[in-house]
Amino acid sequence: MKDFSFHIESEDLRRERAKARELRQSQWWKRRLAKGICHWCGRSFTASELTMDHIVPMARGGLSTKGNVVPCCKECNNQKKQLLPMEWEAYLESRRAGREI
Repeated sequence: MKDFSFHIESEDLRRERAKARELRQSQWWKRRLAKGICHWCGRSFTASELTMDHIVPMARGGLSTKGNVVPCCKECNNQKKQLLPMEWEAYLESRRAGREI
């Protein structure tokens, strides 16, 4: 597996996590969860089965904004980890082809 470690200032990370907590309480986010669809796999879930995923992960400089967070099932979120969308798509393609990155 590739090394995706980046140096993010702890204060910046703390601030983004606080913004994510605020977003989770918003009506906008609750409506997104109520749709019950994982952004990455498209399967249906209950709202309690979905998590908040940062399209560009915070560890890679992503922000906790409406344009960068999506509802995601726990399985996809755990597998995606700190991958960017194009890296995630390459990972999924490799899985479909029966090989591991």
